[in-house]
Formats: sequence, C-alpha cells, structure tokens
Amino acid sequence: MTIAGGAQGTAISVAMDMTEGIIARFRTMAISRASVLTGHVVGSLIQTMLSIAVVLTVAVLIGFRATAGPLGWIAAIGLVALTTFAVTWLSVAFGLVTKSVETASNIPMFLMLLPFLGSGFVPTDSMPVGIRWFAEYQPFTPIMETLRGLLMGTPIGDSGVVAVAWCAAVTLLAFLWAQRLYERNPGH
Repeated sequence: MTIAGGAQGTAISVAMDMTEGIIARFRTMAISRASVLTGHVVGSLIQTMLSIAVVLTVAVLIGFRATAGPLGWIAAIGLVALTTFAVTWLSVAFGLVTKSVETASNIPMFLMLLPFLGSGFVPTDSMPVGIRWFAEYQPFTPIMETLRGLLMGTPIGDSGVVAVAWCAAVTLLAFLWAQRLYERNPGH
C-alpha cells in the first residue's frame, strides 16, 4: 500500500510538470528526453523505499518479527524495489495520460485497492469464487505471497517467479507507454 501511495504522488508530480510548462523548457535543453521521466522514477523509487523503511520500522516496534535470514531480507528488499519500479513507471504513464493534476491524483487509486482484493489480508481460498479468481490472478497476490514467504521463512512455491514476471511485464509496458506519451504530447 505504501508503494501505491508513492505512485499517486508520482502521477501528480508528472502531471504538474506537464501542465505547468517545465517539460516544454526541458525539451529546449540538450538533455536526453528519457532522463526527464527517469528522474521522476528514480526520485520516487528512493522516496518510496525510505517510506517502506519507516513502515517496516514501525512494524518491528509494534511486534512484527520476521524469521528471514540475510538472503531472505535481500530478496524481499529486491522484490519491493522491483515492485516499486514497476508501479512507478505505471504512475508516470498515468501522469502523462491525464489532462489535469486532479485526474492524475485519482487514476492510481485502484492500486491502493488491489492489496485488499488479494491475499494481503485474508487467504484467497476463503473468498467467494469470483473474488477468489480475481485475487489469485492479479499482480499483487504473488508479490504479497512471495514477501510473506521470504520474511517468514515459509515456502514461496512459484509465486516468486510469477511476482518477478508481473513486475517485469508491468515495467516494460508502462515504460513503453510512458515514452510514447511523452514523445507524442509536446505541449500536453
């Protein structure tokens, strides 16, 4: 949910840049066009990872105890970073596709709901059939299952491969979409 919250801020930031004219200024400078969007992604990735560190610190302070070893922690941090990278590129595209900052603030909201419609809070086998089907095949379920397994030392099965595949696919498609929108919308 922290990652989705960061995505909303990124979409707003990109939309503000597009509507306030700073992008038009960047287009006149001798800089790579990809660097403008990449700057948003890197900044958001750092900010979101710091936010996740705060959430994790609070979790530990209130009693969360992971049983993961060093490799489990490294893998979990890597998956969180990969997920953040994917969702951030998606939010950049959302910021580019909108015509206003207000719209950009609302488009990523569904990302906040996906963990509720996954295995983040209850096992998917306890859900009604239609919701269970959606929960089992949406991107956040394998990510949450993998993180849970890595941090708690339980088997992750194929959820790790599925989680990485989802992240890679979302990243690639969102990157290509964002680049296309950026090139196509010189004045927004």
